[in-house]
Amino acid sequence: MNSQKVVEILHAVSKKIEEEKDFLTELDNVIGDGDHGINMARGFQKVEEKLDTLQTTDIGNILKTTGMTLVSTVGGASGPLYGTAFMKAGMVVAGKEELTLDDFLACMDAAAEGVKMRGKSTQGEKTMLDSMIPALEAMKKAKEEGQDTPAVLQKGTEAAKEGVEYTKTIIATKGRASYVGERSIGHQDPGATSFTDILETICNCVSA
Repeated sequence: MNSQKVVEILHAVSKKIEEEKDFLTELDNVIGDGDHGINMARGFQKVEEKLDTLQTTDIGNILKTTGMTLVSTVGGASGPLYGTAFMKAGMVVAGKEELTLDDFLACMDAAAEGVKMRGKSTQGEKTMLDSMIPALEAMKKAKEEGQDTPAVLQKGTEAAKEGVEYTKTIIATKGRASYVGERSIGHQDPGATSFTDILETICNCVSA
């Protein structure tokens, strides 16, 4: 995909987050601050306002600008985490105007490591990493098996959705959700859900 396609995907992501805003906020009402959807929608609205000026720049700059915008406009933990994810991804593809599947997976790797570092968290703590890491592992496996890009992204999306379901079964031990302890069992993690929404949107745009 080229820079214009990345901008098109980010427009689609913003639209998806806006559509899911109320549901994401509802999820966060139960185990968090009750503002995940509202904050994410606000952040991606601000990203959208900058996208048309970025179409002629390289993909690294598009992702970096997206990350910086999210950090500065999304409240709570989501801004720093998603912002770091996009900025780390942008560093991997700095100067590139075309993305290969290998590039995309490298971006995902860097994003996941950025989230781990910024959130001081790992898989199994009821966070976005519980969908992010299984998705990345599934995509790497699918690529090793020789599957094409749409199929690889589809496998990642399926694994991310399974990760969201997994978060219903565990106690939150990180972030605001950790305050409710065992009462967090039975509820899916908002961050894992919004990450899955984003990956599914990427998958749909690439497969279209």
